Amino acid sequence: MSKDPKIIIITAPSGAGKTSITRHLLGKYPQLAFSISACTRSPRHHEKDGVDYYFLSLDDFKQKIQQNAFAEWEMVYEGKYYGTLKSELERIWSMGKTPLLDIEVKGAIHLQAQYPQATLSLFIEPPSVEELRRRLETRGTETAESLRDRVNKASYELSFKHHFDKIIVNSVLDKACQEADETIKNFLGL
Repeated sequence: MSKDPKIIIITAPSGAGKTSITRHLLGKYPQLAFSISACTRSPRHHEKDGVDYYFLSLDDFKQKIQQNAFAEWEMVYEGKYYGTLKSELERIWSMGKTPLLDIEVKGAIHLQAQYPQATLSLFIEPPSVEELRRRLETRGTETAESLRDRVNKASYELSFKHHFDKIIVNSVLDKACQEADETIKNFLGL
């Protein structure tokens, strides 16, 4: 493990652009490594276990909660759990790298509480809830019900943005990536 392990958290409501910004940062900074989250949902057709997520059964996930194996975990949607395994952070630190987490808002707040001196947290804010709805609609992955749930959840999550070290409004992706770059460089001392 590195002497002063660090963690970078990127969080946002669904559709705000956190995955795009995460990919940009991983492509630019070799000292970062993607922290693979665990979840209980089924893989989507292009997702691979141990690459995109650690896909666990509900029983396995609950057992790991009992074993205190998570740095943070959350029931994100009814019956769907997501979390960051402590072993995943240790795996990345043992490579001498900094974990970059793309996680839900509540999980990000919990993780900051676990590692208060080690974390940098970026909250990616959509320009508006209406724009967020439009982005989610253009993905083509949402039913009317899931779209409504995600937009409602996004409005709630936006109320927590001041819990994070830096708020980046993602109106233009290139500008948001540049702002994330500058923040990361300072945190890593580059």
